[in-house]
Amino acid sequence: MSSETDPFAHFEQWYAQARESEPDVPEAMALATVDASGVPDVRMVLMKAHGPDGFVFYSNSESAKGEQLAANPQAALCFHWKSLGRQVRIRGPVEQVSAAQANAYFDSRDRGSRIGAWASKQSRPLEGRFALEKAVASYATRYAVGRIPRPDYWNGYRVVPHSIEFWQHRDHRLHERQRFSRTADGWNVEWLYP
Repeated sequence: MSSETDPFAHFEQWYAQARESEPDVPEAMALATVDASGVPDVRMVLMKAHGPDGFVFYSNSESAKGEQLAANPQAALCFHWKSLGRQVRIRGPVEQVSAAQANAYFDSRDRGSRIGAWASKQSRPLEGRFALEKAVASYATRYAVGRIPRPDYWNGYRVVPHSIEFWQHRDHRLHERQRFSRTADGWNVEWLYP
């Protein structure tokens, strides 16, 4: 399929250009969820995989985002590549990746990040920096030798798009917006006013 009819091919073209031109992390994306009161919550996460099955990131499932996704497994993502004047917006349901996928990615992380996943009670109150440093030291001792296993609460999430919008900056705020919407037969493509 061409990038004119396949949003994933289109994304891959834009992402390849962002990897060349973006000075910082082109895989950074804003992740929006909603809390139990229906209030939106947004933060930056890193995309770790992408393709026709969706966009993957990893997190502590006991964090605010993890709890929000457990209660309402829907999310929105936004990539912003300032150097290219582009955004990609994605909306859809969220599912967890397989344990095998999560294990493989966890094992690929540097040792300090794996220890950090054990030591951090992500999103919960921290009584002081020393408590975190103490937890890091404790887990570093516990896993001083051998493989560091993935904590049960550390998982991968895949946003399965039902819509993907590509936004390109143009002068005089006459931006280009192209939205792909999933249908039973594939993807509907439409242009939107800026």
